[in-house]
Amino acid sequence: MPGVHAVHRLPGAVAVTANTMSTHPELEYVSGDSGVKLVLAWHEPSHAPRDAAAALGVPYWELAPGLGDLAHDAPLDQPVPREATDNAVILYTSGTTGRPKGAQLTHGNLIACAEIFIEVLEVTPEDRMGTALPLFHVFGQAVVMGTTLHAGASLSILARFDANDLLDMLRRDTLTMMSGVPTMWNALLHAAGDDVTPADFASLRLAASGGAAMPAEVMRAFEERFGAKILEGYGLSETTGAATFNGLHRERKPSCVGIALPRCEVQIRDGDGNEVPTGEIGEVTIKGPVVMSGYWNRPEATADALADGWLRTGDLGTKDEDGDIRIVDRVKDLIIRGGYNVYPREVEEVLYEHPDVVEVAVVGVPDEHFGEEVAAVLALAPGATFDREAFRAWAKERLSAYKVPRLFQVLDTLPKGPTGKILKRAIDTDAVRAASASEATAS
Repeated sequence: MPGVHAVHRLPGAVAVTANTMSTHPELEYVSGDSGVKLVLAWHEPSHAPRDAAAALGVPYWELAPGLGDLAHDAPLDQPVPREATDNAVILYTSGTTGRPKGAQLTHGNLIACAEIFIEVLEVTPEDRMGTALPLFHVFGQAVVMGTTLHAGASLSILARFDANDLLDMLRRDTLTMMSGVPTMWNALLHAAGDDVTPADFASLRLAASGGAAMPAEVMRAFEERFGAKILEGYGLSETTGAATFNGLHRERKPSCVGIALPRCEVQIRDGDGNEVPTGEIGEVTIKGPVVMSGYWNRPEATADALADGWLRTGDLGTKDEDGDIRIVDRVKDLIIRGGYNVYPREVEEVLYEHPDVVEVAVVGVPDEHFGEEVAAVLALAPGATFDREAFRAWAKERLSAYKVPRLFQVLDTLPKGPTGKILKRAIDTDAVRAASASEATAS
């Protein structure tokens, strides 16, 4: 993903960073919607980028160690001038409905994010940041990589998360900062054997967590075992990953994600756009230099999300007398599995393509490790039989691995309201878990 910075050396270029687990159809959609002119891909992950480029009729460059300058031309001697309002990167996110939308982050957004976190985290050139976060995601790309490079600090990266490898990197590089999602901290806690002691974490002054709610028990156990403080924050792709943070010198409150970051404002509003009284639940809205310029080629969605200069997040939360924000619910049915957003409608649309599926609802089921697990409740065509592994294999050809349901329940018909709309709130997630366990045992 340092290729993002190389792309910005080209006049007028905007980086569209895609999930490395994306399938050919997913990449073709993102590339086509954004109008990409060139596909760059590392040589290892899959053939999907090449296939997507071929389908769109655009050049494909495969990257590998030692290929040299990305421009395939003479090196650029001088930086290319850019305005703060120029688009720098487009990150695709779909909220909860429809096809993914491209959040336009400007050069000003990225710089502001870096400057804010340098201030809040007190980052210096002597700091050594380490992460296993994917750099196509706003957390890894903007908050971690952008902040670290802007500060002139060093960045150690794992291509794939492995708890033991991350512990080895912590020791080897004497990391002063680490960033990750809750599942990573939980995995570190459980992977650490008797040979891992607080001394291994002596150089670590903070661990930043985001992407999903941090279980209080995991945080307590991690800090008790290793003596390392974990600080939570909250942000979205549409806010360059930045909105609130607990801070180094504040007392953390249970279940809170901190206060508004410097230069940012957070309000809790009712359905009419009015700020609600302290402690009352409402929609979290954000204003500041980190807020996106809009959704690519989506003027109606942009107008809906950016009302009077404030971003409507769709998340419900509260603000207390000290300004601490607590997120109490997520927008509609969004599933967050291990820090990755899974959008049920996108998965449902794919599953409806299966010839045996008559009805489907995709829901999140609480999971101790991933936070939530993806579950599919199905009604099949008459005479059809359900083969769990065959169905998962079919879905995996069309969806990124983290989007493929792990839990299944087959019903004669799904619960519906008076208008015939499937009622997800009527689905019993405990019954889904039990049905899936029974089916897996039987197979």
